[in-house]
Amino acid sequence: MGDPCGIGPEILAMGFGSGALEGGFVVGDVAVMRRAVRLVGGCLPVVTLDAASDVSACPPGCVPVLEAAGLPPDVAAVPLGRVDARAGAAAAACVRHAISLARAGEVSAMVTAPLHKEALAAAGEPYPGHTELLQAEAGAAAVRMMLANDELKTVLVSIHVSLRRAIDLVTREAVLETLRIAHRSAAAWGQPQPRIAVAGLNPHAGEGGLFGDEEQRFITPAIEAARAEGIDASGPYAPDTVFMRARRGEFDLVIAQYHDQGLIPVKYLGVEHGVNVTLGLPFVRTSPDHGTAFDLAGTGRADPSSLIAAARMARKLAAGGSVLGA
Repeated sequence: MGDPCGIGPEILAMGFGSGALEGGFVVGDVAVMRRAVRLVGGCLPVVTLDAASDVSACPPGCVPVLEAAGLPPDVAAVPLGRVDARAGAAAAACVRHAISLARAGEVSAMVTAPLHKEALAAAGEPYPGHTELLQAEAGAAAVRMMLANDELKTVLVSIHVSLRRAIDLVTREAVLETLRIAHRSAAAWGQPQPRIAVAGLNPHAGEGGLFGDEEQRFITPAIEAARAEGIDASGPYAPDTVFMRARRGEFDLVIAQYHDQGLIPVKYLGVEHGVNVTLGLPFVRTSPDHGTAFDLAGTGRADPSSLIAAARMARKLAAGGSVLGA
């Protein structure tokens, strides 16, 4: 359900109210979800599940909820729209419970509503965000974040670190591992041989070393190694044009060297359409590409479109179907 102080519960209530999330269920807190239904002006019944398999017996037009293990008491009493350690603990508990269901094969995929990184830290969690928590709890050797919509897909070399640290993380090994994960994962949406463009780190991709030599020292050797493994990778390309070229159809995926380099182009095309996919996990995980939106929490005005898109993509990926215009 995400952070209970944010819009996650509300957009879930909207999604079930529209029928778009029919067949799924919420790992969360029953009282929080009842509050969310009231906040969006709905009258859907909230049904408590004893097990994930019980969702098949739920009637249409309800919000099925499986109570997460380890929830703090009285989570629904936490005020909306602010950072709270109890909310961070609740969000983490829901993610952990959902991971346990996915690893046990009780669910086909998981969609995570937004959590708040400050609340997570306030709760004493050692992970800066969903991706790192998922990697640790799922026991994945390496994962990567992909942000995608119908026009553009970008995969990140590094995620939630400072820009100074992100530059240090651009190594031959990191770029090559990103290319491998992206190549393997593409088969899940129907592209066994994706055309992968690699963005440079520096302006003009370093301009032959004039503006930085990371392209020559790390990125180009990684691309060459990937090509030797049969991966259709090319670059490095100037970061200010490569995303436009991919959007026009020249490439299927773009490898971005750091968080904002890859996320800004996708979000500019419309947050309501973007989906976050974690590549490299032993199960399917997606999420909307927006945050907790504390300023909208409790107003009933949040837009569930990105969450619904994330659920749609999760179902298709779990079924091995084609998504994202592939």
